[in-house]
Amino acid sequence: MVGREGEDGPEGGGPAIQGVERAATILNSFTVGRPRLTLNELTARLGTSKPTAHRYTKALRNVNLLRYDKREALYSLGPQVLALSAAARAGLPIITIAGPFMEDLVRDANETVVLSVWDGDTAVVVRVDDNTDRTIRISVRPGARLAPTTSAQGRVFCAFLPPEDVDGLTSTLRRSAELRADLEAIRRSGIYLNSPVDNGVRTLAAPVFQDSRIVATMAMVGTTASLSDKVGSPAAKALLRASRALTETLGATSA
Repeated sequence: MVGREGEDGPEGGGPAIQGVERAATILNSFTVGRPRLTLNELTARLGTSKPTAHRYTKALRNVNLLRYDKREALYSLGPQVLALSAAARAGLPIITIAGPFMEDLVRDANETVVLSVWDGDTAVVVRVDDNTDRTIRISVRPGARLAPTTSAQGRVFCAFLPPEDVDGLTSTLRRSAELRADLEAIRRSGIYLNSPVDNGVRTLAAPVFQDSRIVATMAMVGTTASLSDKVGSPAAKALLRASRALTETLGATSA
């Protein structure tokens, strides 16, 4: 039953619930690969009429959850999403637990250390520790969403998550022998090294487990001059020690 106007009774499923579900559908439509969408695309996702979709996008714009580029007629996530993201990250216990391990690793390796979690769609940076005394620093923004199959952290998640948990991974694996080989190598060594030739940045990433499931990745980010390209380097071994120590603290054994 419905009580006061706009409120749902115990059974739920009324207008208020439907409104929340539709707003969530709109916000969840944006991904790393598709950060900007048209009203037609959002309408298709909602399965409603265009006027209905426009009504929801207008409401979301009013509370800064969406922004609209009039010149290009494209929607993107608004600044309030960043505030909510920061609050969500603050509520993740692993961020606090990982702190001492990341700080020790920064002191040992003198490189930027990054912690990422899986948000259901891709790897998201939730904590960054670095050495502010360095002349050259690699800056990584908390809240950054990383490509699932091309970033080091993303590939580590792809190696240990069930394929069905990563959108499009099953079909990508069928087409890419290189990706299949990489993921198998990550499972064997417990570490991945990513060194794009176009930006001079090198990343090492390792998994963190809890209850036999990957819950985070710990990564070390530096320049190609400061970080070795060998997975058996001192920096790589230090990263493995830190990620495995964090895994043990969380009550799991590393794969």
